[in-house]
Amino acid sequence: MTGVSSTPSRTACAAGARPGPTVFDVRALSKTYHMGDIDVHALRDVTLTLPEGELVVLLGPSGSGKSTLLNILGGLDVPTSGQVWYRDTQLTDADERELTAYRRRHVGFVFQFYNLIPSLTALENVALVTEIAAAPMTPAEALALVHLSDRRDHFPAQLSGGEQQRVAIARAIAKRPAVLLCDEPTGALDISTGVVVLEALARVNAELGTTTVVITHNAAIAGMADRVIRLADGRVAAIEARTGRKLAARELSW
Repeated sequence: MTGVSSTPSRTACAAGARPGPTVFDVRALSKTYHMGDIDVHALRDVTLTLPEGELVVLLGPSGSGKSTLLNILGGLDVPTSGQVWYRDTQLTDADERELTAYRRRHVGFVFQFYNLIPSLTALENVALVTEIAAAPMTPAEALALVHLSDRRDHFPAQLSGGEQQRVAIARAIAKRPAVLLCDEPTGALDISTGVVVLEALARVNAELGTTTVVITHNAAIAGMADRVIRLADGRVAAIEARTGRKLAARELSW
């Protein structure tokens, strides 16, 4: 992949970060969409770092830039300006072939809608990923991690919404990604079912050490995170980093 840095490895520098290598280093990131005569500024000069192994929640209202930021971190979109580093590789210098390889090797995605194949069982849906991964866990192991071993032979239509989303999580983690990016994974679920899904994500983060970033509108979810990043109008409004059992907030100015 192009854009490999010659600088020494970077460590987390955001306030309140626990020691450890930086997985993502975002520098002065901006994204503008041109829609006819109108420019939509989705991100405005966003700078932040995400340490390895953290569970990070992105909070903010619709239009605040959460999904745009997540898509750029995942190599699904490119910024208008600024830099994004994944470890020592600059993603903003990568071409589409290199971004495809980055997504395949390093990133798992979970979206609001489950995108399971109706004609395949839960186990077979997960196996689709393990067949193309370099060193995957078995589909059965992935389903066990989200507490769905007893539903492995059920088809999506035989599963509840929360169970389908947990199958989607199992599918995303089966290739052992370094990063798991989740865009409103509980958005289509009721509160109690959403809690079960969030517990599954927290378990993956704790047991696999996967750096996990979760987009949500729900401020109550912030309590499960190591770090909460609040976005407003395309900017980082605040970063809250957990220290012990308390959240220490650092307000940002621009």
